[in-house]
Amino acid sequence: MNIFEFIRDPSQIGPWFHQLLLSAGMQEWVANLIGDVIGVLLIVGAVLTSAIFLIWLERKIAARLQDRVGPNRAGPYGLLQTLADIVKLLTKEDVTPDGADRVSFNLAPALMVMQIIMVAAIIPISAGLIGANLSVGLLYFIAMSGIASIGALMAGWASNNKYALLGGFRVVAQLLSYEIPLAFSLLAAVIWTGTMATNNLAMQQGELLFGFIPGWNILVMPFAALIFFIATLAEGERAPFDLLEAESEIVAGPNIEYSGLKFAWFYLQFFVNSLLLACIFTTVFLGGWQGPFVDQFPLLGIVYFFVKSLLVLLALMWVRATYPRLRIDQMMTFCWKVLVPVTLVVVLIVAIGARITPDRSINAVIISGANIVALLVTLGIIGRSLRRDVQRRKAALPGRSTAQV
Repeated sequence: MNIFEFIRDPSQIGPWFHQLLLSAGMQEWVANLIGDVIGVLLIVGAVLTSAIFLIWLERKIAARLQDRVGPNRAGPYGLLQTLADIVKLLTKEDVTPDGADRVSFNLAPALMVMQIIMVAAIIPISAGLIGANLSVGLLYFIAMSGIASIGALMAGWASNNKYALLGGFRVVAQLLSYEIPLAFSLLAAVIWTGTMATNNLAMQQGELLFGFIPGWNILVMPFAALIFFIATLAEGERAPFDLLEAESEIVAGPNIEYSGLKFAWFYLQFFVNSLLLACIFTTVFLGGWQGPFVDQFPLLGIVYFFVKSLLVLLALMWVRATYPRLRIDQMMTFCWKVLVPVTLVVVLIVAIGARITPDRSINAVIISGANIVALLVTLGIIGRSLRRDVQRRKAALPGRSTAQV
């Protein structure tokens, strides 16, 4: 194969390199081992280095939304600011509190970073260009997401600090709660597509409904996509669901006792996890690498995938820079009394709608319409509940006006 074939279809590089090792006289297992090690190193390198760009991008986007300048001193457009921060963190003293459990204290940041590396392995950036196309990819994603809860709780408990421990408890309460609507919204997509493999999910969405409408899951089940996006905000520990870092209450969360490089690992996990959640959203609901002419030029799939993922990431940044933080009771009430029940309704809608007629296009229209109706009903119920709450508070303070309440 020539260089132009590799440019047109990068997924051919792996098989070509494998055949090259075999032609050099290596045994099959040695060639497989070398290929796997190189693949792991590429994934780890991409995950760790992406944080440099993501931190700069988040600062610039938040500054633009809040009418500020953002990083603008170190390098052109402040591009070197993150590198300067890395150097600063590397030179800081590594401090371990007295009375801390040293093994758990040092293991917690490593678990946080390991979680994002494990999730990155199932992200399909193009047709056939994926670390591991597991048949249970979405189940694997949910399982690996739980490692973040373990790492944060371990960090809070091992720090021998009551505020860090409180932050760790909040992580467990928040992440485990919002994993339920997140998992059910993924279940709706699995019922419709019939697969949990991430690459197959993207491939299934390549079909055209009625011959001209993209079969993306966000069009078939928009309410499920919205629920997954909201749960993504909570799973990514982003505002308005960032109570575990409420500085005024628990002094910056479970990582308060960490310094230097260990402190940086927590923020590495925070920024890269947001990108990976955006990639999962793209894969499940936006067709992944699907797009025009992707069959003729598979390289376009990589472009489509990253453009879609960056748009989702920008939406996550937009919400974080715009909305205030919720109270802990509001956050948990919204999850258990709103998201969990409506997600079960969406799963029921998809399960029934997918079997109504033999025509998938007609079923998709039925499911989409039912999703929109369920969304409007949910918004109406929430609005009615909020109005009742305002009236109840007004009745409790009869001497004040509505504006004062």
